[in-house]
Amino acid sequence: MSTGMVILIVAVIVVVAVGLGRRLRRRAANDGVDSFRRQIDALSPEARKPTVDQVKSAERSNGDERADGNDVA
Repeated sequence: MSTGMVILIVAVIVVVAVGLGRRLRRRAANDGVDSFRRQIDALSPEARKPTVDQVKSAERSNGDERADGNDVA
């Protein structure tokens, strides 16, 4: 096998590995939120009420901060 062929094979392997790494990293960032949503959806309405109320309360307080002009970015 020639040196050029070996370099080509190594380059293809590196490109595939980088592509897979990017996909996995992007998926991992979204999996936490998706996992949380699946867990909450699996609960009965009575069991998830405290969490839903807490999220709504946090959204309201964030909305109040934005209305005051104290938007934290």
